[in-house]
Amino acid sequence: MNHQPTIPEVLSPVGDEERLEYALQYGADAVYLSGEQFGMRAACANFDRESLARAVKKTHDAGKKMYVTCNILPRNKDIDLLPEYFSFLNDIGADALIISDLGTMELAKTYAPNCALHVSTQFGVVNHATANALHRMGAKRVVLARELSLEEIRTIRENTPPELELEAFVHGAICMSFSGRCVISNYLTNRDANHGECSQPCRWKYNIVEETRPDLPMTLEQDENGTYLFNANDMNMIAHVAALAGAGISSFKIEGRAKTFYYTAVTANAYRHAVDGYVASGFSPDYVPEEWILEEMNKISHRPYGTGFYFGMPAQHLKQGGYIRAYEVAAVVDGWENGLLSTTQRNRFFPGTPLDVLEPGERPFTFTPEHLYNEQMEEIQSANHAVMRVFIPFERPLKPGTLLRYKKH
Repeated sequence: MNHQPTIPEVLSPVGDEERLEYALQYGADAVYLSGEQFGMRAACANFDRESLARAVKKTHDAGKKMYVTCNILPRNKDIDLLPEYFSFLNDIGADALIISDLGTMELAKTYAPNCALHVSTQFGVVNHATANALHRMGAKRVVLARELSLEEIRTIRENTPPELELEAFVHGAICMSFSGRCVISNYLTNRDANHGECSQPCRWKYNIVEETRPDLPMTLEQDENGTYLFNANDMNMIAHVAALAGAGISSFKIEGRAKTFYYTAVTANAYRHAVDGYVASGFSPDYVPEEWILEEMNKISHRPYGTGFYFGMPAQHLKQGGYIRAYEVAAVVDGWENGLLSTTQRNRFFPGTPLDVLEPGERPFTFTPEHLYNEQMEEIQSANHAVMRVFIPFERPLKPGTLLRYKKH
C-alpha cells in the first residue's frame, strides 16, 4: 500500500484546564488528557466529570480534537467501572478513547460507539500484522511502540490500510521499560506503574554492592566501558519532522501531561511551526526547521536529548538524572492599554532583565523593560510577589497568554 505525505497532527499533553488553554492557544491540533481514573498519569491534577465536559466543549469550540486516556492495564475491579465511564465520555462527545487492553476495547465499542478507538503505546504494536488485526477489531489509530525505528514504521505504513492512523511519540521523557510496561515501581514502592502511579525509580541513583564487601558500594556510571543502569535521555525529534512524516506517522505525540503549562505552550508552538514549515516546503524530505524553532527545545526543562530508537539502537542511558532548566517564566501577559502591558508575575524579575517573548503563533523576540509598575502605578524595583499584577511599558499589544521569560544565570 503506497503512502502519500499528509499533514501530521500536533498532539499535545494536557494535565489540567490551564494546560488545556495553552495547548489550544499555542497550536496543538489535538490534545490528550485523562479523567480521575483509568489514565497512566495519576500524579496529574487531571479532570473530573464536570471539567471533562468543559474541556470537550472548549476543545471543539477551538476546532480541535480531544482524546481521553483509558490506558491502564485494568484489573477486575476496574473493568466493572468502565461501562458507565465510557457511556459518559460518549455522551459528552470525546473524540477518541486511548486504550491498551482488548477487553477494554470491546467495552468501548459497546458503551462509547461514537468515540474513535486509539490503541495505546502500552499495547506494544511493533508490526503490521498486529496493526492490521487491531484495525479489523475497530481501531482507528495505533500508537506505535517507542522501540521502533523509522524503517520499521515505514514498513508498517506500507502494509496497512491508509485509513489506519499511525501515532508516535516525538518529544519528551522516555521510559526505560518496553513501551512503558514496568514493575520496578511496584517492587520498590508498592506503586503500580501500570495504573498511572509510577514513582520513577529508573531516575534514582543506584550503587551496587559485592556480597563480601558490603561497606564498599560502587556507583553505576556511564563511561567508555558501560552505562548508567536505567536512566534514559529525553526524546527530541523536532529536527526530523520530515523523516517522521515521510515514514508515515500521521500524529506527532508530545509526552508530558505531568509537566507545566510553559512546557505545553513551548512544545506546541515549536512543533506547530515545524510542521507548518514542512508543509510549506512542499513536503520536502530535506526540510529542516529554522534554528529558532530548534532552539525552543532548549528553553524548557529537560534531560539531555536523544532520538530514541528512530535511527537504530540508541546510546540513550546517561549518568545525569536531573533536569536542565535554562529559562524561567517571568510573567504572563493579560492585556495591553495605554502603552502598558498588564501581566501576572510567575517568577521574580527586575527592571533591566532581558525578556524573551513567546507570543502564540509567533516567532520569539527579546526586549528589555527599563521600568516596572505595580497596580497603584508606583514604580517598583522588582516583581517579587507571586502572581502580583505588573505593568510593563511596551509599544503595542501582545496576545493574552503571551509568555515573558528570562534566561537563568
